Amino acid sequence: MDTEPAIRIDNLVKEYASPGPGEAPKLALKGVSFDVPQGGIFGLLGPNGAGKSTLINILAGLVTKTSGSAEIWGFDIDESSRNAKRSIGIVPQEIVFDPFFTPFEVLENHGGFYGIGKADRRSEELLKAVRLFDKRDAYARTLSGGMKRRLLIAKAMVHSPPILVLDEPTAGVDVELRRQLWELVGELNAQGVTVVLTTHYLEEAEQLCDRIAIINHGELIANKPTRELVDMAREKIVSVTLDADVESAPSHEAFTKVELAGERGVEVTYDKDKLNAGQVLAILQEQGLKVEDVTTREADLEDVFVQLTGTGA
Repeated sequence: MDTEPAIRIDNLVKEYASPGPGEAPKLALKGVSFDVPQGGIFGLLGPNGAGKSTLINILAGLVTKTSGSAEIWGFDIDESSRNAKRSIGIVPQEIVFDPFFTPFEVLENHGGFYGIGKADRRSEELLKAVRLFDKRDAYARTLSGGMKRRLLIAKAMVHSPPILVLDEPTAGVDVELRRQLWELVGELNAQGVTVVLTTHYLEEAEQLCDRIAIINHGELIANKPTRELVDMAREKIVSVTLDADVESAPSHEAFTKVELAGERGVEVTYDKDKLNAGQVLAILQEQGLKVEDVTTREADLEDVFVQLTGTGA
């Protein structure tokens, strides 16, 4: 695999004009730098207003950066904007296509926008890939929400870009549709397409992404392989069931937090750099508590996200 990154972002700054007299300009991006490796699934996470959409819109050519640089597949977005745009497909949050065209017409028209000759268009191939070929000639407005999402992915792929960006693609969709969409994305990735996605579903990002960058208040606060990022969470929870009812939660200076869970349950949160589960159980036994059952929970990406940003998803 080529070692050149699929996307290179260097000291990217976006400043919006002052919203009113006496108010400071808004810095949406404050010198963000990171690379997106080729061939993987890259997660871009952050709270609402963190700067994710601004960054994606700069890559898409919809927003003009203030300073810094960005390259898509080796093409500078300013110096080689045409080649840069042809190297990336954007799947927006909103459903964007003419509802009075059929799915086939939507793809044919979009291919025409890219200057692709009729003989070279892949409309039927793409409809089969996103499992919409049987809806080839139906009006787009009659498609279900999930079908419309899949059509958006096909639309983003009409010019065969090596990079696909999905901006909150599963927001507001049910669990089964999410599974179908990610199955489709996984198939595209297996064919060599580099995927960049933003999502509020942290569990989703943890399962899908090879690497994750987190943006908060316009700044990059993390950029690591997913496993390393999850390992950053220091806290671990031991849940125990005692042999008798407990009226008050046990305490110890080594415990970060202790909560009662029902009449006989206790959940102990501790710093895994300072203790292990065996030591937690030993402390409880020293306090005269007899444990009948025990389970542990490892930290996950949500724990890291809250730890780094100070907010929930």
